[in-house]
Amino acid sequence: MTNRSHYYLQIKDLLHARGAEPQLSYDGAGPNDFAAALQEALRSPLLFQRWRAMQPEPEEIDERLGVTDQLAKVSAKLVDLCTDVEVITDLSMSIVRQRLNWLIGANWQLHDVRPA
Repeated sequence: MTNRSHYYLQIKDLLHARGAEPQLSYDGAGPNDFAAALQEALRSPLLFQRWRAMQPEPEEIDERLGVTDQLAKVSAKLVDLCTDVEVITDLSMSIVRQRLNWLIGANWQLHDVRPA
């Protein structure tokens, strides 16, 4: 049995939402592009591996920070000039937060978490 969670997030200005590190940052054009980027970041270790390689001592980074969920599902849509994002995953909020911050920095807000 997994502990899948349904995270409800909002991004106020997706057009300008970018992470601090350009090599990791989201650079898409809209909600569908962002959903695809976040879903890839949750399903694949590539974003984590890029971040890890940028660290002064990459071999000292805990591999568990790169955990993924092959079944993660992300959808996003424009609602009242904001982007509503739904994430269904068994990853912890700390891992979801990590990937969001790499992609769009602190330009998001968690509204609710429910069992999926």
